[in-house]
Amino acid sequence: IGEVLAPVMQRFGVQPVAGVVLLDASPIAAVELANGHRARDEVLGRLGGLVRDAARELLGDDAFVVLGETGHLEVAVLMFRGEEDRSFYRSDLLNFGRTLDRTLEARANRLVYPYIRTDVVFGVGVAAAIRNPLLGVDTQLRGLFEEARLDAALARGGVLRKRRQDFMSVLLGGRVTSVYEPIVSVESRTVFGYEALARGPEGTRFESPLPFFAAAEEEHMVFDLECLCRTAGLAGAEELPAGTNLFLNVRPTTIHDPKFRPDEVVQTLQRSGLRPQDVVFEISEQESIQDFDAFREIRDEYRVHKAGHERLAGDGDGGILDLTAPIAGRVMDWRLRPGQRLRAGDKLMAIADPSVVWLKVNVYERDYRALGTPVSAHVSVGGVGEGW
Repeated sequence: IGEVLAPVMQRFGVQPVAGVVLLDASPIAAVELANGHRARDEVLGRLGGLVRDAARELLGDDAFVVLGETGHLEVAVLMFRGEEDRSFYRSDLLNFGRTLDRTLEARANRLVYPYIRTDVVFGVGVAAAIRNPLLGVDTQLRGLFEEARLDAALARGGVLRKRRQDFMSVLLGGRVTSVYEPIVSVESRTVFGYEALARGPEGTRFESPLPFFAAAEEEHMVFDLECLCRTAGLAGAEELPAGTNLFLNVRPTTIHDPKFRPDEVVQTLQRSGLRPQDVVFEISEQESIQDFDAFREIRDEYRVHKAGHERLAGDGDGGILDLTAPIAGRVMDWRLRPGQRLRAGDKLMAIADPSVVWLKVNVYERDYRALGTPVSAHVSVGGVGEGW
């Protein structure tokens, strides 16, 4: 605004009724933190272009479109009228504010893409003032901007509160279902299994998992939503054909969900004719990297339950133990040493079973017939070396 301050102050002196419509662009601060200031300026430029086009269409070339003061991520439209035209607050000002708000609601996600991939909420505030000759023009303009910022913050806060209420209503009401995407064997052209995909209530913004989990992230309730999604995935599995495979998306922290203990899961699987070996857990790679202990915990508990070795068996001779691993495979980490005292729950070794490596490829149903049989693929894994 500093670049046009002189003509703005001059106009306010001639036309003593001023109005501001302000777009609060503070959500794009996250763009700078993740992608740098150039990305932030790019998105701010897109927002400025949208506001400028809307102002030109509704207000003509009579309005000033400016970026906010240093330290404020905002775009503002300043307009001035004569003292006889005070009704413009109800006509031009409020009407433009509502139009800009609707335009942002429809286009905001495209304006911030690809830097923000979830629903973003901008606030639009409106303020007006009549020139007071006892105050400096700069003082009145500053107050006008502060009032518009407060109005924009209240508007944005109202939308966010409504979204939180809607999210809590879905979460506490357990309104999550699962759809099951068939996984087709290309060679036999038969359904090998089904992947459980969580869905929120149909017709709401939470129907798709992306905004659903984004809302959970904002409310620090990802764990609660994960538990609900897994419960829905297992409950719906009762309708799947017997003998099929069920693919479940889980996070390593699943182990802390009392409803996801092995005995509970096995009982649910039995009702649908599924065996423990028919279930494939797809672990969230992001959390497994951040919390590898939790990853090992859920893996070991299910493997022990599956193998039936729930404790170490001793031979009663001087405290020497026969150690039975729950699976066969390659020892990746050895933590035992001669003479070591052991306690229940000690981590003794890490074993990996490399005999089978699953590679899941998603193909559109309309395209998979063109793949032919058999299908070969070259796969490269970072850090492994040659592809295979």
